Amino acid sequence: MRFRDIPGLEDTKKKLIDSVQNNHVAHAQLFVGKPGSANLSLALAYSTYLNCENRGEDACGECSSCSKTLKFIHPDIHFVFPVSPVEKREAISISFLKEWREFMRLNPYGNEEDWSNLYGGEDKQLNISKEESRQIIRNLSLKSFEGKYKIMIIWLAEYLHPSAANGILKILEEPTENTVFILVSYDQEKLLTTILSRTQVFHVRSFSDKEIAQHLGNNYQVEPTKAAQIASLASGNLNQAIRLISEIEDDSHKLFREWMRACFTKNYEILVGWTDQFAGMNKISQKSLIQYGINMLREALVSQQNTPDIQKIVNEEEKDFVSRFGLALADFNKIDHLYRELNTFMYHIERNINIKIAFLDTSLKINAIIKN
Repeated sequence: MRFRDIPGLEDTKKKLIDSVQNNHVAHAQLFVGKPGSANLSLALAYSTYLNCENRGEDACGECSSCSKTLKFIHPDIHFVFPVSPVEKREAISISFLKEWREFMRLNPYGNEEDWSNLYGGEDKQLNISKEESRQIIRNLSLKSFEGKYKIMIIWLAEYLHPSAANGILKILEEPTENTVFILVSYDQEKLLTTILSRTQVFHVRSFSDKEIAQHLGNNYQVEPTKAAQIASLASGNLNQAIRLISEIEDDSHKLFREWMRACFTKNYEILVGWTDQFAGMNKISQKSLIQYGINMLREALVSQQNTPDIQKIVNEEEKDFVSRFGLALADFNKIDHLYRELNTFMYHIERNINIKIAFLDTSLKINAIIKN
């Protein structure tokens, strides 16, 4: 992967490129970003750039080093990632390299669940074991084969077992010459303090709605209106946005609008029908509809404050609905209560509660909030 393959984040890319061009490459770096951010893809692009033989404003993509790095087979770039026991395979990264290369090629914005599903983890607990620390030391004890730098990328470093984390402290603090550690994490708070103190933290922001929409249009041929809708729902998570292309209901606006009308009128016959319809949707579509509603509450609040410059929606029909919806809610407290109810409902969906009971209960609570 090269920097040009990552949508947006131009300021972030420039910082990394400048650090190499100015010979300010820290030997241990921690790329921290939320799920669906570019922390892994930036680590891959950075490693490509570090060993590129013809660097410019990006890696050339054509030299021997780039050719191998882009196929994830460069002998001086090593990977460690969390795994779980699978029949006849030792639970260390080297046993899963084939699947890992496929994962990076198909979805460098994926999460633990995507990775576990790909290699057949069967929901077993992921872990980076103590044996991995021994493997790391073995891999980095020799000089580089071809490139200037030996690079160790540890994806989801928060899964390091304490014994594994303690096992790499010395080499992390005093690595051999031209060795670069790149730790990738969703949650630095879960890392040992001893690991954090030995790394230079590099925060990776989430994607903007515009960056996601452009990526969906350019790479997945999603038409602009739907791309904008998906980007709004994804809340900076590119992995989620890619999933939503095929999973999301095209008429989320219509569904949410009609649901709110049914809640407002408290028409039990309509609400029961709505309950059956909602229960018949898959979980991704259910969560997408609720997330759409949460986003509409945000837009309703913006509408109430008369600050159109920070409004995210561009569709005129949605703008009209949000304006009237904001008037119906009347004050901040109602929006706050609705926001809490929808988030609670989202929590219940994720935990497989009886969806019909939860949906009807939420609908009646929404009616009470709006009417009061």
